[in-house]
Amino acid sequence: MIAGLIPNRYAKALYKVAVESGNAKSVYEEMKHVVESFQNNSGLEKLLANPYVEIADKEAVLLKSAGENPGEDYRRFVKLILDHKREEFAYLMALAYRDIYRRQNKISQVKITTAVKLPDSEIDKLRKVVEKSFKDTTFEYSYEIDPEIIGGFIIDVDSTRMDASMSGELAQLRQNLLSN
Repeated sequence: MIAGLIPNRYAKALYKVAVESGNAKSVYEEMKHVVESFQNNSGLEKLLANPYVEIADKEAVLLKSAGENPGEDYRRFVKLILDHKREEFAYLMALAYRDIYRRQNKISQVKITTAVKLPDSEIDKLRKVVEKSFKDTTFEYSYEIDPEIIGGFIIDVDSTRMDASMSGELAQLRQNLLSN
């Protein structure tokens, strides 16, 4: 419970400050970099939780993880979490801020998965299917190739899945055969 409560409180406070200063979008971009940094380097969480690592080193890591030149709101936020010894929650705070920003700005995550690389024109057609199905929403797309789906595509929009893959069809067919 505390692991979720603390990051959410800090993220909400940062979002409020960033909105008031007109920097919510730039902080969002910084938080996306932070999330990506943590996902690409599993040792960051351990480093920040280590009491023997100097505060200045932790600050440098957190600032570097946000990209080339983090803004003043993010810099003050890092200082705040270090002063309150909450650096071990930095990753969860970044995730929480990202979620708050997306919710407030109606941004949905879309992951398109295909068995083979598709031409851009085909990807654009899949994007149009998504945009037609979900009105009044902004989308952030990612693309993945997964030969395991055999053919077709899978589109995940937040928690909604459109599965037009061969592996999905085979699984459905198997389920139908087992239930009969």
